[in-house]
Amino acid sequence: MASGSDPPKQYGITKPLSLLGPVEADLQRTADLEKQFLVEAGLYESPDESARREEVLGKLDQIVKDWVKQLTSQRGYTDQMVEEANAVLFTFGSYRLGVHGPGADIDTLCVGPSYVNREEDFFIVLHEILAQTEDVTELQPVPDAHVPVMKFKFHGISIDLLYASVSLLVVPADLDISQGSVLYDVDEATVRSLNGCRVVDQIIRLVPNIENFRTTLRCLKYWAKRRGVYSNVTGFLGGVNWALLVARVCQLYPNAVPSMLVSRFFRVFTQWQWPNPVMLCSIEEDEVGFPVWDPRKNPRDRCHHMPIITPAYPCMNSSYNVSTSTLRVMMEQFQFGNKICQEIEMNKASWSALFEPFQFFEAYKNYLQVDIIAEDDEDLRLWKGWVESRLRQLTLKIERDTYGMLQCHPYPHEYGDPSRQCAHCAFFMGLSRKEGVKIQEGQQFDIRGTVDEFRHDIILYMFWKPGMELAVSHVRRKQIPAYVFPEGYKRPRPSRHVNNQSDKNDTEDGTATRSPDSQLKRKHDSVGTDDIEPSRSAKRSSVSPVHPKNSPQSGSTGDETRCNNQIKKAPSDASGGSPASPQASERSPDTIVSAPRCTTTGVVCSGDAVSKLVPLVENCTTPTVAVCTTLKRVAEKVVSELVGSERLGSNNSAELLESMEKDVLAENVRFGGNGVTQGGLPEELEPNHRIEVVS
Repeated sequence: MASGSDPPKQYGITKPLSLLGPVEADLQRTADLEKQFLVEAGLYESPDESARREEVLGKLDQIVKDWVKQLTSQRGYTDQMVEEANAVLFTFGSYRLGVHGPGADIDTLCVGPSYVNREEDFFIVLHEILAQTEDVTELQPVPDAHVPVMKFKFHGISIDLLYASVSLLVVPADLDISQGSVLYDVDEATVRSLNGCRVVDQIIRLVPNIENFRTTLRCLKYWAKRRGVYSNVTGFLGGVNWALLVARVCQLYPNAVPSMLVSRFFRVFTQWQWPNPVMLCSIEEDEVGFPVWDPRKNPRDRCHHMPIITPAYPCMNSSYNVSTSTLRVMMEQFQFGNKICQEIEMNKASWSALFEPFQFFEAYKNYLQVDIIAEDDEDLRLWKGWVESRLRQLTLKIERDTYGMLQCHPYPHEYGDPSRQCAHCAFFMGLSRKEGVKIQEGQQFDIRGTVDEFRHDIILYMFWKPGMELAVSHVRRKQIPAYVFPEGYKRPRPSRHVNNQSDKNDTEDGTATRSPDSQLKRKHDSVGTDDIEPSRSAKRSSVSPVHPKNSPQSGSTGDETRCNNQIKKAPSDASGGSPASPQASERSPDTIVSAPRCTTTGVVCSGDAVSKLVPLVENCTTPTVAVCTTLKRVAEKVVSELVGSERLGSNNSAELLESMEKDVLAENVRFGGNGVTQGGLPEELEPNHRIEVVS
């Protein structure tokens, strides 16, 4: 019996924040967004390119089918088995979601029978077949990746090909990989390979309106790239992360059109209380027994800063790469988007203002420049891929070694110097002091050891060749090379006197407005130029050490030379000891105070030995999960120092650390029922969302 009073369908784990639909102004803004801006920006591919993609997928599908039949025959199976032997090709990612643009790659998954394995059959036999296939170029197997993949171009279209061997002798053409039975008796690498497709299928099923979802996702992916926060490998968010965030907003506003959803996206995630997770559906256990994201059981899950949980079993955190620094950058950009969207709704700005590129090289005074050099373009492609995949580790190491006082903004764009004779590209990181923390005037951060550790990690590359070099340099804003700017020259900057006068006028008349970008720039400019000061005005670099394959047998000249080229050492203490840590001068090492308490979470660490944590904890505004990680790491250093100074016996150090860890981790993220609560939004968000601005 149908009834108009039936409750609306609930798509997520909570009720919608608003069921309001669009008014005429919203429909007009959506038309402006899609038909004018997104089309003019070239985000939709042509019909010819779409047809070429379909043709390439058809040829690849035939190749993998023939490959499986060939292996079946070679292994002595019956003629009937050879006839029935099959492999099925699936797509996932942006192509499967229908939000890919011109030149985008196609994420593909080949599912084969149980007797065709990944290690030999896929990465050796199929690799050889593809290598001999005309129109296949840039073939690159990555067997040791978290999700093993074969990368190549087919007829000029980039393909990422995964493989999954399922527990079937014959793979049916209509195989439904969304069913849990496909995960029986497979390894974790196969589960991760299958989950790309399974997650996309779940997203499509869990959003109220697929077309509104697609337009909104296209818009926000383009925005993220323009604002420099689209890159999973460098610690920001990748395609699946943005898709999950957009899908959650679609669930919260099921009747909204894209212009409304873009605005609500920024409104929701500027107020989201991380590390509460974003989930499209509840996390469920399964009899298969694979681990799922659960910070109650898995200590590593407690360290995640921005959990965005995949909706297909086994549910995982898709954004584990996010660090405190990259989360800070994304939250700043969400604030920027929210402000512009408010102005758009009041007809004070247009969509073009939202997509203004972030002026990264005007936002900071200090940068790290990572130069990557190789003998030729092919070597550079491989070497760059390895270095780029490790850049996130440099960010984490700097956060660790400066106790979070020096914050990094890795910029996910590469730049090439056309004047160099060798193959070259460079990445940059903005550096700034942590906002709101008192640091001695003129104090510097010594990150030479951090950079050395990073470089030594990099040269462990399995496929290293002579000519593959790496240099890490500290540069000031005025030393940024000209080749990073669009027309090869730097935009003129007003003099300091003019800037100060402008600020004064802004204050006096009270009417001047500043763009969000200018506010970000001013905030980051609070870092003194002496924080990571080179010993001379010229930029100093920390170059690659000699690779183990070519290392000299004796002598320290190379190490001494590299040491002189590194970032200037921070001031030592009066006794000529080690460089002062960011908080060293603010409290005597002999001062013993009561156990510190985090003012946000109430977490208490036991033991007088953690007295040095007080300056960190008193200023803490981060949620419990992040606090646990920071306190534990710093506590370990404090205990180590106390053991070294003989103020604490080494026999007691492990016991003390265990006690401290138990106290710190006693305060967990909230849970309800059999899953994690969706506590990311403050209570007052819902009424704010119900306010509709009509021009």
